[in-house]
Amino acid sequence: MEDQVICVLTAPTAAAFNALESEESFPTGKQLKFFGDGYETEKDVNGKKMHVIPIMSGEFLVEDEMGWKDGVAGGNFFIMADSQMASIVAAEAAVDAIHAVAGVITPFSGGMVASGSKTGSKYSFMSASTNEKECVTLKDQVETELPENVFGNMEIVIDGVDEEAVKAAMKAGIEAACQVPGVIEIGAGNYGGNLGPYQIHLQDLF
Repeated sequence: MEDQVICVLTAPTAAAFNALESEESFPTGKQLKFFGDGYETEKDVNGKKMHVIPIMSGEFLVEDEMGWKDGVAGGNFFIMADSQMASIVAAEAAVDAIHAVAGVITPFSGGMVASGSKTGSKYSFMSASTNEKECVTLKDQVETELPENVFGNMEIVIDGVDEEAVKAAMKAGIEAACQVPGVIEIGAGNYGGNLGPYQIHLQDLF
């Protein structure tokens, strides 16, 4: 959580507010305020205790504490399209639809994942590596999981407060993506159940 807020600090015009009602919390703003190097101040914003950190472009505001609770991470689906641009446009549409669902986030930049990955690697020091079966440029070299006419593949990853929220977001994202011309197939990464106890099957969403 605190690493993510530090990334928000670097984003122009951004601020960080707690949006989660929970019994547990991190002292995120209370610690991050020291980035102000003695020039930090406090202010009240709609009843919230905020730390104001001067930065080059103005001020960064961060709430004193951030709530946390156990959730569900790693809901995902693949958007396979006839071109890279079609997969990107479809992914953008999916992310917009997902962001309208309460209780979920898309943790990667722009909400989409261009690289994809699998658990494990031929190299012992790597815990994850490229998902060669989903790489459009490797279709002639490996046992691919891509249709022959797919030349763009984008992954969407979703984290949520509970399994139902993630399912709702996946359904909304898939429906939005399928409205984009050029989308050929929707898939998902299973990874043999190695990424946690939750397995959300796409067909069960519809």
